[in-house]
Amino acid sequence: MDARMISYPDYLQLLPKTELHCHFVSTMDAALFVELAEKHGVELPSSDPATLFDFDDLVDFLVAFRYAHDVIRDPDDFERVAYDGVRSAVADGNLRYREYYVNPQYFAERGLSYPQVIDPIIAGLERAERDFGVGFRIVVAINRRDSAESAIELVGQILAHPRPQVVGLGQDDLTPESTEDPTRFAEAYRLAGGHGLKLTAHVGETDAATPANVRDAIEVLGCDRLDHGYRIVDDPAVVALALERGIGFAVTPVSTTICSGWTLDPAHRIRRMIDAGLPVAVSTDDAMFFRTDLGREYREGLFALGIDAETAKQISLNGIDAAFCDEEQKRMLRADFAAHFLALDALLEP
Repeated sequence: MDARMISYPDYLQLLPKTELHCHFVSTMDAALFVELAEKHGVELPSSDPATLFDFDDLVDFLVAFRYAHDVIRDPDDFERVAYDGVRSAVADGNLRYREYYVNPQYFAERGLSYPQVIDPIIAGLERAERDFGVGFRIVVAINRRDSAESAIELVGQILAHPRPQVVGLGQDDLTPESTEDPTRFAEAYRLAGGHGLKLTAHVGETDAATPANVRDAIEVLGCDRLDHGYRIVDDPAVVALALERGIGFAVTPVSTTICSGWTLDPAHRIRRMIDAGLPVAVSTDDAMFFRTDLGREYREGLFALGIDAETAKQISLNGIDAAFCDEEQKRMLRADFAAHFLALDALLEP
């Protein structure tokens, strides 16, 4: 083999990437998670990373996910998690732009105000942008365990404390009934959309979800982009609707092997979404908890799905198209990605 050549898995790992579905607290690594827990006296089920992130299903994972919000309390904690998460993602997967899900309602339960959460996160991400050139935006997420009224109050906080980096509203977790039920928060979405915020939602993810959840997110909530959405392939009419509306999907391959027990292979729902022409972009979802990183999602995930190089490049570009940043930043990202593609294509094994 020519010494200049690289393997296809290495090629996938080195492709420039966006990440549109990334929960802020999950950008910690396990060591920092344990360190912050000890700092604040938070008792974890285990301090051993080998067992700390063992989950039976999505509901079991969400219990652990809530622990992560217990350990980030001080401004320095938020800023450190923000900065270190970018540095790691650049090293692990050539991250060039990322959007973060942030859940102020979790932190409000611990006495932190909306600005006390958002501002140090922005400070850490701005410092990382200066050092590593990785752009970012923030999507504030409704916690579906909370009421529709609290979701409206959350949007009110976004509007009362505007930050140019906060550009969208989403929803995650599950309702107290362990359902998605996206339309429960329709009024909050109408308020956010009416004030120019971009809209997204976790839908079509769980075993109990249906294509109707995806349709409702598009038609009732008016979402610009969707997270997961895997159940869409069960209804060709909803696929056609998403294609007509130009809805992008932020999918997370590795998490589906844990939360749904699916095998990553060419029959996977994500591959079916890609084959249907849906504009899919790949993310980690919760990297720390699922023991993954952005490089692995491409290197192992896309490889196992049987994705070729041209499609992999298009998937990375889909992340730019579906991003909630402005057109000038998208133009700069496309030029940056084109340069990376040229260099990597020249090195790929024939």
